[in-house]
Amino acid sequence: MQIQTQPRPLDAAGSKPSRFGAVLRVTSGNFLEQFDFFLFGFYATYIARTFFPAASEFASLMQTFAVFGAGFLMRPLGAIVLGAYIDKVGRRRGLIVTLSIMASGTILIAIVPGFQSIGLLAPALVLIGRLLQGFSAGAELGGVSVYLAEMATPGRKGFYTAWQSASQQVAIIVAAALGYAINSMMSPETIGAWGWRVPFFIGCMIVPFLYVLRRSLQETEEFKARRHHPGTREVFSSMLANWQTVIAGMLLVAMTTTTFYLITVYTPTFGRSVLHLSTADSLIVTLFVGLSNFIWLPIGGAVSDRIGRRPILLFISALAILTSYPALSWLAHDPSFLRMLAVLLYFSFFFGAYNGAMVAALTEVMPVEVRVAGFSLAFSLATAVFGGFTPAVSTYLIQATGDKAAPAYWLIFAAACGLLATLILYRRGGAAELQARLG
Repeated sequence: MQIQTQPRPLDAAGSKPSRFGAVLRVTSGNFLEQFDFFLFGFYATYIARTFFPAASEFASLMQTFAVFGAGFLMRPLGAIVLGAYIDKVGRRRGLIVTLSIMASGTILIAIVPGFQSIGLLAPALVLIGRLLQGFSAGAELGGVSVYLAEMATPGRKGFYTAWQSASQQVAIIVAAALGYAINSMMSPETIGAWGWRVPFFIGCMIVPFLYVLRRSLQETEEFKARRHHPGTREVFSSMLANWQTVIAGMLLVAMTTTTFYLITVYTPTFGRSVLHLSTADSLIVTLFVGLSNFIWLPIGGAVSDRIGRRPILLFISALAILTSYPALSWLAHDPSFLRMLAVLLYFSFFFGAYNGAMVAALTEVMPVEVRVAGFSLAFSLATAVFGGFTPAVSTYLIQATGDKAAPAYWLIFAAACGLLATLILYRRGGAAELQARLG
């Protein structure tokens, strides 16, 4: 993809306004990605009725969450193909491409007629839209995280990379606020008929603005200084040579991606369908969770800059293993707005503190010449295997066990993976190599 316009260079001093603008421009695509993903999860009940009518609500909802999860299966492919492209042509040009593909999927889902109008073509087009989003997102997150890591000032990499996830929390807050407004102004019948599409159309309307922001992005100095940019074949060879690091990175991400989709995308459905709380209660809780995530993420990143990534990753993983089920069981025993808020804010602390350290750690352990592809592949595999299917797995576990706190089992398993990965990546035998990369 040829881009004709050239961005203005960053001033030599690297001033705070310039860095703030760069952070805003590079994370703009993350906003769109998470905005649409959250809407799909929040309006899953209405999407199920519109595109996936079935004999029971459970079957319809499972089909919807399966399509939601299918988008995540495209992420590893996008991570390799688009990640290799970004490592070759540059962060700026590559991230413009990912935004364009992502916007195409968003627009498609917004305008597809329902099953009653075009039959099986409706769910097929929705699936295509999700696959496009997943393919793009496979490299979007990695590209943004690596860009932030490469532009970070010395000793503040954790703080800078935390803003990748923080931008997604802004999307959660905006989407939850929009959902609350629509729920207040429209009847359930109107929302089910067409009102649920309104936030998706709003997402389409902001695409041109995000595209302008992304086009004005500048290339990182670290990438421009690199003399050799590997081709696709070299990237594939490097991924094979470093497969153990990629797998360990996937397990490291499992904790954060599972927690995130549990407390954001799945929360509205969990609150309404399982705990039988009001839609307004679920939305308000989700809004506060997004705000809490936004606060904890840079704190987690900054603290990891001071004391190291390993202590935070180990502590949060262990805490999640020990306390996730008791916390969710306490909520399920006597559901209420305040209990749901307390438990999900507690899980928000897990996510923010862990992810703030984890993103920086993952950029540091990947070989520099294939940093975007390696980061993206590890993150995409984790999202495909763990995070993306969290709503479906949670729904199944509750149905199979009859235990409303059963989603905690999935979170505990993911936390155990994160704990194991931290011990592997920071084991004594590899400490010297790792510290060299950290430096």
